[in-house]
Amino acid sequence: MFAAERRQLILEMVRANGAVSLRELARVVQTSEVTVRRDVRALEAEGLLDRRHGGAVLPGGFTRESGFPQKSHLATAEKTAIADLAASLVDEGEAIVVGAGTTTQELARRLARVPGLTVVTNSLLVAQALAHANRVEVVMTGGTLRGSNYALVGSGAEQSLQGLRVSKAFLSGSGLTAERGLSTSNMLSASVDRALVQAAAEVVVLADHTKLGTDTMFQTVPTDLISRLVTDEPPAHDDRAVTELQALADQGVQIAVAGASGNPGGEQVPAGRRTSLPGPRRSHVPGASPLRSTALPEPAPAERGRVADLRRR
Repeated sequence: MFAAERRQLILEMVRANGAVSLRELARVVQTSEVTVRRDVRALEAEGLLDRRHGGAVLPGGFTRESGFPQKSHLATAEKTAIADLAASLVDEGEAIVVGAGTTTQELARRLARVPGLTVVTNSLLVAQALAHANRVEVVMTGGTLRGSNYALVGSGAEQSLQGLRVSKAFLSGSGLTAERGLSTSNMLSASVDRALVQAAAEVVVLADHTKLGTDTMFQTVPTDLISRLVTDEPPAHDDRAVTELQALADQGVQIAVAGASGNPGGEQVPAGRRTSLPGPRRSHVPGASPLRSTALPEPAPAERGRVADLRRR
């Protein structure tokens, strides 16, 4: 494929999806990430797109939100690894909330095997993934259906969450920075996510490396309210993502990195990239990269009592 054809295809992908990782661009145009990075620089010089940490976005500073069909095909290996690790954080009999998103949908598929679980969600996709799980109770919020991501939003959704208390909230979003925390591109989605956060004793963010350092319009979870981040190993060249992880850890976010290869061709990320993050609450999580993982302490007895009370209702 000639450079002009390759760059046109890259531009069309970014316009269709809003944000695309270099890894995904390289896979689609069937070339190396080094070549794609060169093409992205050339397109940026023409003002046609902006480079972001490990990827490319529409110009203008803030990415727009992609629809579900586009997002479901992005970073699929990373989302799978993140969902596998996040599912290990959920115990039998817990009550949790799970927000909308393609990564949380992957998580829900794994939660179907956790007995005695209660899942509160505003996502039709999460509910569908759990619909045939005999030992999982699913509680849907009210609200108005937002077709682009199959989520219930609006005042009905927010009011149905009032007075709710669960142990954990699992949320995704469009971007994550140490400065602003988790953010999304849609105001209605952001408002419901904030209500989900208020219902939980702790917040677990699921975000692949392409979202690290990306800032979008509406803040959903400020950094000081994020208890834990589950992410994947950034590519060897993505120093910005590593820097962002370091900054999040410095602010007290416990970070667990799923040990997925994720590179084209299946090469493992070099061990030298697994730099320890000196957060204040680090220790090992099974299945995570051992040098950058954090322990997940048991809920306090009082919190277990509140969860048990919710189950009795």
